[in-house]
Amino acid sequence: MSPDTPASGKDPGSRFLFPLILLFVGSGCAALIYEIVWFQMLQFAIGSSAVSLGVLLATFMGGMCAGSLSWPRLVAAGRHPLRVYAALEAGIGVIGLLVLFALPLAGNLYAAVAALGFPGVTLRAVVAAVCLLPPTFMMGATLPVIARWIETTPRGVSWLGFFYGGNTAGAVLGCLLAGFYLLRVHDMAFATYCAAALNFAVAAIAWLLAARAPHRAVETVATVVPERAGAARAWAVYVTLGLSGLCALSSEVIWTRLLSLMLGGTVYTFSLILSVFLAGLGIGSTVGSMIARDARRPRVALGWCQLLQAATIAWAAYSLGNTLPYWPIDMTLGADVGVNFQMDLVRCAVALLPPALLWGASFPLALASLAAPGQDPGRLVGGAYAANTLGAIFGSLAGGLVFVPLLGTQHTQQALIGLTLVSALLAFGSLIDVSNRAAVGRWAGIAAACVVVAFGLVRTVPSLPWPLVAYGRQLMLYSTEGTESLYLGEGLNATVGVTEWQDVRSFHVAGKTEASTLPKDMRLQRMLGHIPALFHPAPKSVLIVGCGAGVTAGSFLNYPGIERIVICEIEPLIPARIAPYFAEQNYDVVNDPRVEIVYDDARHYILTTREKFDIITSDPIHPWVKGAATLYTTEYFDLVKQRLNPGGVVTQWVPFYESDAAVVKSEIATFFEAFPGGSIWGNDESGFGYDVVMLGGAEPMVLDVDAIEARLVRDDFAPVRESLDEVGLGTVLDLFGTYAGRDVDLGDLLDGAEINRDRNLRLQYLAGLQLNSDEGRALYGPLLTYRQFPSDLFQGTTQTLDAVRAATGLWNP
Repeated sequence: MSPDTPASGKDPGSRFLFPLILLFVGSGCAALIYEIVWFQMLQFAIGSSAVSLGVLLATFMGGMCAGSLSWPRLVAAGRHPLRVYAALEAGIGVIGLLVLFALPLAGNLYAAVAALGFPGVTLRAVVAAVCLLPPTFMMGATLPVIARWIETTPRGVSWLGFFYGGNTAGAVLGCLLAGFYLLRVHDMAFATYCAAALNFAVAAIAWLLAARAPHRAVETVATVVPERAGAARAWAVYVTLGLSGLCALSSEVIWTRLLSLMLGGTVYTFSLILSVFLAGLGIGSTVGSMIARDARRPRVALGWCQLLQAATIAWAAYSLGNTLPYWPIDMTLGADVGVNFQMDLVRCAVALLPPALLWGASFPLALASLAAPGQDPGRLVGGAYAANTLGAIFGSLAGGLVFVPLLGTQHTQQALIGLTLVSALLAFGSLIDVSNRAAVGRWAGIAAACVVVAFGLVRTVPSLPWPLVAYGRQLMLYSTEGTESLYLGEGLNATVGVTEWQDVRSFHVAGKTEASTLPKDMRLQRMLGHIPALFHPAPKSVLIVGCGAGVTAGSFLNYPGIERIVICEIEPLIPARIAPYFAEQNYDVVNDPRVEIVYDDARHYILTTREKFDIITSDPIHPWVKGAATLYTTEYFDLVKQRLNPGGVVTQWVPFYESDAAVVKSEIATFFEAFPGGSIWGNDESGFGYDVVMLGGAEPMVLDVDAIEARLVRDDFAPVRESLDEVGLGTVLDLFGTYAGRDVDLGDLLDGAEINRDRNLRLQYLAGLQLNSDEGRALYGPLLTYRQFPSDLFQGTTQTLDAVRAATGLWNP
């Protein structure tokens, strides 16, 4: 019977190829939508640190690995593959909907248990496993299940490469659809409904196809490779697949970090990077399948694929370090964000497509290398997929949590080149008859050549350029002449650096300047500390979200009543290595006995701690950075209120630069929704908005100007006066003169503003479109026109209030 005959049940043939590929496109699209949504939702509970993300990724991929390996052993080969596939897709849709509603409950339970002191990483893993393992177990089973529709010949197995390519193409579509439309325009619930609808549609079509495509179970034999040599050769291919997955995911971790420096770490950048990488895998898998169909020695092709892979890793490393950052592109000139995205896409493709193509081709070539008549195709595919996924899990965890922090991106990429060449030697070695001395000699010659090639390739991998860490996407706008790099470090969660130009010292994180000793930046950092410390009548405890240069945290050291300061910082390098460079400005805050440094992301810490504070403030965190929007939602501000003592106050930074009016309005309106009666205090530059400090309280606030001035002139407040005077705010009138309005004044201005909530994280999508814009700065002038003198907020003698009116320019009674 011809393999194109459907009744054979062994090869889908041309008649069913197209609909089956479409089914895998749909399931791949749904899977990526789920992955993005679940990761986003789970991060609210277990945090967004590198450890938490590692737990999430390992759980997600581990579930797929377990499903691919176990399912063929759980389901009899006689079951119709399309009906089993339909049941799996329907099950994924049902569980996807359940997870949507169960995750908030899991988050609440996690917070309650974590507050009791249960081990953090263990608890995070348990929550992730409960939520992610059931659906991902089913996702991992889909390819092994459909594999039972074909014969285990190289030609038959090659069809699986097309299915895998279709699944990856769907993943690309899901990544772009979720990142650029579903979550930007709608929310996580809507995205989940779309993914579940895709699952149900795929399940229905698969069930209908099953009625028209009779299936006859493939006859298998008990043992396919009984001799030891055959088993050893098979294991060599499995190890090659595992190393391929390890190198692929480790490289993706590294290159995502480097590209986010270059393009800006927005949610759109991460979507573009992932989509290009997945597209390369899909195209490569399709090409590899075409090669595998007629390859007489697929293991030779697999070996050459790995050899070329080493060269493409070196190419990507060289491009990302030596060429792409220096393309003469000024992204701030692009009026249309679509044009900027096109340029970002091109740069991602130049670096990532070549290696991704070869990683994609490795899978079908490995399947063809392992295939032998009589095997259970489900077990064949499940074992190969599991080997590749196990390597990917190890690579993603080790790459982000071990290799980069210990070795740096340069040496890690060099090590990956070496590992890729080892995988090539394993693929070639699987062909060798060890009793044949000539064959062993040829293999030894290949090994020697690989050592020479490796030595040449690793020398092309450049070190991380400090201007990229400092200036990122704006690198071509800055001259590095006269600028000295004082420190460059690659940590668990971020790449950081310190530079000095003339007398200005700057702190950089992930391609952007986070803090500096410029007067306008120093003023903002001091305002975030002094405004809440002076406006609270007797503060004793403070929580600072983010260490930064330590200037905000250090401001509190000058207050005689402060007894405890907690700094919550996600990147360990920042307090240990960055803050000391600003010891003069931050009063050596990290070494003060009143200070405790907690290494965690702030949202997770505030969710799980039982401690309450008089003041909670933040060191500047740009809202367009992926993940930062979780610190600007109404739910986050509600958590902050729960951690305030009675009479406690909170300040939040809002930048007007790298932004537009819609983004600024969203940040202000969201804060005011959580803190009614909140106010704004401006840090302008030549009349334009540079940034502002928003002030809110657990209860309605009253600012007694006379009492504040009385404290400020006390002898024990002399360090406070000196600290304020250094940034031009040496008197109470200077400080109150920065008043820029409050919620009751700005109703008309903020009408229609997007409220940033956990379920949509609207701010990261708004801000991510405007990081190359400065239109937000023009909002400051109109904002000031809405101000009214807040007689119920400011209290004092008539003479004092008149002086404040003069300082603010508000003469209306």
